Amino acid sequence: MTQPPTYARVAAALRASRLGTQPSDLHGSATGYLCAGGQLGADDWLDRLELSPGEGAAARDEVLAGVRAAAIAQFEQAPVRVEPLLPDAAAPLHEHAQALVEWCRGFLGGYGLGVQHTGLSEQARELLADFGTIASSHLEVEGGASDEEAFDDVLDFVRNAAAALWREGEQRRPSPRSLH
Repeated sequence: MTQPPTYARVAAALRASRLGTQPSDLHGSATGYLCAGGQLGADDWLDRLELSPGEGAAARDEVLAGVRAAAIAQFEQAPVRVEPLLPDAAAPLHEHAQALVEWCRGFLGGYGLGVQHTGLSEQARELLADFGTIASSHLEVEGGASDEEAFDDVLDFVRNAAAALWREGEQRRPSPRSLH
């Protein structure tokens, strides 16, 4: 699987591009858009996510292009393995929790932009509602073992829920499947 650039590198590229979003939010948006059946072209992917890169340089930025490539690569293996872009392992748990909330917000926004129809299954509606609950949360963490365990549980849910939404979205994708 293509590894995304680090959270810190993406944050720096976003600041330089003045896109007004966070690394986790951007990756979540791209992932949600793809799960909903959308395609992210190399030149127009930021436009599809309704981000305005100014003079277009951001779409060609190598670091940001790495975010797009990593989002696509999540779905090119079996089984699908979604990995939200979060701060590095040395970052405090509260930063990971906030980034996961941002990722879920981005996922919902991207999903909403990419979905082509309203006939979602009951399971998909429930999963999206759960994403909404996470996205509207302020995850309180103090950093103890129970907080880390709870965070890991939420992260596992997000990974599995996004993979399930991808599988449902497969029927909305053009055939033959080409995400590039």
